Amino acid sequence: MYDLAAFGAWLEFAVRWLHVITAIAWIGSSFYFIALDLGLNRDRDFDTGADGEQWQVHGGGFYHIQKYLVAPEKMPDDLIWFKWESYATWLSGFALLALVYYLGAEFYLIDPAVMDLLTWQAVAISVASLAVGWVIYDQLCKSPLGDNPTALMLVLFGVLLAMSYFYASVFSGRAALLHLGAFTATIMTANVAHIIIPNQRIVVADLIAGRTPDPKYGKIAKLRSTHNNYLTLPVIFLMLSNHYPLSFGTQYAWIIASLVFLMGVTIRHWFNTVHARKGHPHWTWGATAVIFLAIIWLSTAPANVQSASTTPASERFAAAEGFADVHGIVQGRCSMCHAPEPTWDGLLWAPKGVVLLDPEDVALHARAIYLQSGISHAMPPGNISYMEEAERAAIVAWYRSVLER
Repeated sequence: MYDLAAFGAWLEFAVRWLHVITAIAWIGSSFYFIALDLGLNRDRDFDTGADGEQWQVHGGGFYHIQKYLVAPEKMPDDLIWFKWESYATWLSGFALLALVYYLGAEFYLIDPAVMDLLTWQAVAISVASLAVGWVIYDQLCKSPLGDNPTALMLVLFGVLLAMSYFYASVFSGRAALLHLGAFTATIMTANVAHIIIPNQRIVVADLIAGRTPDPKYGKIAKLRSTHNNYLTLPVIFLMLSNHYPLSFGTQYAWIIASLVFLMGVTIRHWFNTVHARKGHPHWTWGATAVIFLAIIWLSTAPANVQSASTTPASERFAAAEGFADVHGIVQGRCSMCHAPEPTWDGLLWAPKGVVLLDPEDVALHARAIYLQSGISHAMPPGNISYMEEAERAAIVAWYRSVLER
């Protein structure tokens, strides 16, 4: 007889693995074709009617690639459509969202200190926001703004900023950043499913029938593809953010998430410019570094903590003033999960193998306790055990007292 809790844990692991695999396939093919298209040699005469070509070497072989804006003389029967990578990434991602955040809403989705929601309410807000987000984005692209890509990008950034603040005002910090990533990924996959692929099918059908395709379909698909290009890196950051409490466990997490989109623009701009052989805009490196430093500062503001370069020995933390109080706080708020045999229903082992029961355990994990429960609110997840602000302040004071010696 299978242990249902263990089976659930392995199911989550399997879906997460699938999600990573399909994301690698989607992002990899996207990056490759963007670099290929920008780097095509178009200053040559092609007897085949191709728009551009490129020679590549990989895996011990040479590849001769040509791009056609119109169909070749005979449309190949084995034409490959790059779409399933995108669909599988979104489907596996939504499945993972349901397994972790919907079934584990009490832990990861809801934070009563932010908004005291019932599970069904939180799930409904989550699903509705993903659907509404696509509708808003799609209508903006179809509006007159679609003819002004720069203005449209600025408006879309405003939408992302508003959604970041909305999610941070409704869900736990961990769920807020994850949902902003899911919100963006939904737009990207919907672009593929509802715009890019259908438009390509119309063009292919026209070419097969001998008709001249309307150029508007290519223009529209190009706009959506460009958006996907610049949104990819921020989505990856947001999907990884739940592993790094300083990114989501502060009151400025929504600003941090918004700044990540600016970094995505600067990084992709460098790659796109280089691939197009238009130079090396090194200023983007400086801009990215400045934005990232701002994110680091925001993660600890307003405390603006100066971290030690090395973690002091656990003995110093055990001997520090206030350690007994901190040990009591951790026992009362954390040890029901972080124990050799957790008493919290549904847990078979301590999360990440971290046991916080004895004084030695607390001293050994001083830095993690300080970062996740002191200067951020990452732990307890969703403040499930109702750790008070005074208790968090006691943790901060204890940890800093050792650094100041």
